[in-house]
Amino acid sequence: MPDDAVELPFGDGTLAVSLPDCEVDVAVPAGGEPVDPRTAAETALDDPHGPPIDAMVDAGDDVALVVTDVTRATPDEALVAAMLDRLPVDRDRVTIVLGLGLHRPMTDAEIRSGLGEFADLAENHDPDAAVEVGAVDGVPVRVNPAVADADAVLATGMVEPHQYAGFSGGAKTVVVGAGAEPLIRHTHGPAMLAEPGVRLGRVDDNPFREFLDRAGDVAGPDFCVNVTHGPAGILGAAAGEPRAVVRDLADTARAALSVEVTGEYDAVLGGVAAPKDANLYQTSRAATYVILGAKNPLRSGGRVVLPARLPEGAGDGRGERRFYDRLSTGASAADVFETMREGYEPGAQRAFVLARALRDHEVWITNSEHPAVVEECLMHAADTPADAIAPGSRVLVVPDALGTLLV
Repeated sequence: MPDDAVELPFGDGTLAVSLPDCEVDVAVPAGGEPVDPRTAAETALDDPHGPPIDAMVDAGDDVALVVTDVTRATPDEALVAAMLDRLPVDRDRVTIVLGLGLHRPMTDAEIRSGLGEFADLAENHDPDAAVEVGAVDGVPVRVNPAVADADAVLATGMVEPHQYAGFSGGAKTVVVGAGAEPLIRHTHGPAMLAEPGVRLGRVDDNPFREFLDRAGDVAGPDFCVNVTHGPAGILGAAAGEPRAVVRDLADTARAALSVEVTGEYDAVLGGVAAPKDANLYQTSRAATYVILGAKNPLRSGGRVVLPARLPEGAGDGRGERRFYDRLSTGASAADVFETMREGYEPGAQRAFVLARALRDHEVWITNSEHPAVVEECLMHAADTPADAIAPGSRVLVVPDALGTLLV
């Protein structure tokens, strides 16, 4: 690797990028010390926010445990094991629901990889089969039948920066992951996303997060175990009442992931680690995190460059297909944005937010398996980052673009 090269995540490995004719700065968060997920979960369960897990579940209860899907690198097997060890119920009374939202179903191999010995308890969530359990502000709250029928609802989760919720995790795993289109349509619609408090890294006074939490009061979870991560790996766990868990881990994440940025850059070169690099829907989050985050480091006309494999192209889920349809049929980013301000289907919000960013900045995806799909979606494709960044540019490299808060 050349002395001036930087390493970015790429697929199952890394990609060395050299920009010898550019002025390069690298945004590296403080990170924190990694912990063993199972040990951290056990410690969190020993000192939860609120009542302990075994006080939430009786021996004869049916339990629904909602876990994250393949789009989040959550150590679900370790978290599930830690929770089930504390439960006074037989294994056959537990159903694990894979919180897909509107993403594609997980394959058998992905389920085994994510849940190990608990894979036989798991079922893919079908949003069309969800049943109504109540409402928030007139919006129906519908969830997976196993969740609706359960005596106790538990969840795992990853508390990481999220464009709308501030940080993911908490009730979101259940009400979105195991939810249905009415709630997703409301929370991800143009009116909600236009609220000033709906922003990356913000939990307090965030209408999106507040709505999810209130929906969680209706549907669950009653108790969750979440983790957060940084460049070094899992940084901590928290257990108990979902609101408190999210706030606890959001504080840990902010301290580990924030980087102060000064000046303006011609380009931001961002790394997108697996599994987010699987498709364009997920990878494009990195661009909007940079452009629409707390501090946009780009000068007027600057660009975001993201190496990503994209083995699934635009993506195979319902939301991913709607994302592709909106962008690929739009005349321009401005046209897509203005059209979608009138409303759109759940899942298409990624196109709306990306179009908002693309009005001011180009996004380039390099090294992908589907450059034609990139171009169809109003972005630019190139073979390498060096092909997308002009010599003499001032470049900010963000090796973990989805896990770094630029402030």
